[in-house]
Amino acid sequence: MTRFPQEVLAATAQLQLRGVHKRYGGLSALQGIDLHIRQGEVFGIIGRSGAGKSTLLRLINRLETPSTGQVLIEGEDIATLGSNGLRQLRRKVAMIFQHFNLLASRTVAENVELPMQMAGVPAPERVRRVSELLQLVGLADRADAYPAQLSGGQKQRVGIARALVLQPSILLCDEATSALDPQSTRAILALLSDINQRLGLTIVLITHEMEVIRDLCDRVAVLHHGSVVEQGEVWQVFGAPQHSVSQLLLASHERPRQATEEAAGQAHLELQFTGVKGIEPDLALLANALGSQVRLLEGSIERIQGRALGRLRLAVTGEASAGELLQRARGIADWARWVH
Repeated sequence: MTRFPQEVLAATAQLQLRGVHKRYGGLSALQGIDLHIRQGEVFGIIGRSGAGKSTLLRLINRLETPSTGQVLIEGEDIATLGSNGLRQLRRKVAMIFQHFNLLASRTVAENVELPMQMAGVPAPERVRRVSELLQLVGLADRADAYPAQLSGGQKQRVGIARALVLQPSILLCDEATSALDPQSTRAILALLSDINQRLGLTIVLITHEMEVIRDLCDRVAVLHHGSVVEQGEVWQVFGAPQHSVSQLLLASHERPRQATEEAAGQAHLELQFTGVKGIEPDLALLANALGSQVRLLEGSIERIQGRALGRLRLAVTGEASAGELLQRARGIADWARWVH
């Protein structure tokens, strides 16, 4: 499987974590984290509760500092920043939260405006930016509403607009869709994707939802007990996870297998498409290549970053030997085996 060499990623990285450890007394929260995140990409960090995801995010926005190691943004070690540098960092790195963190006593427009007021931005500029951003997130008609009058998805849109008012170059998302229903989640992911493409904004998000990684991210890192156990392009990690933790997380993402009728003693052929060879699961091609009668029993194929990933289970009958059929199948899929 092709992976980007670490030296290539480091040379093009906007955000880097080098050998980062974080300890709280005798407890080690993060161990030897090395990440390189390129400008303009959407980078996902996934792991179960307690894996260290939130600690990692707090290091990036300097709410925490590493026990050892470095967090660099555009080549600068943010642990060395003084008060002026830290103020600039707060403009450069913005954050949206799981539970929105809106002020109930302020309108939508006033919530969005608040960071600019605190930064001393002149009133005319504040009015212009609020109008632009509410238009961007689809809430231009809700400027005078209060948070209690909004749906969960609308509240998160306000949070996104507020995060963008100081024109950051990096947006951190802390479980930004976990409190939303599926329809609102899809809408927020579409909005974040649009913002990423339109503004060239780097997005780093932590989540436990594999669907969020699949639908939004370019690359992903899997965190377990404070260590990165696997990272790579989303299609690579989803198509052929290498670590047992990644496999376990993805198993919960897979659709349930459907029961199929099987003739007594009949062997079935299972094909896996990992995206590595760019092979398409074409049933007509499969039947032609196998030179036998092929019946589809079940299948689960999805497209991630333009590549087909998933499995097909076929019943194959014909005169060719099992070994010959298996050899043919391995020429038209990334992986194949006989199953009973």
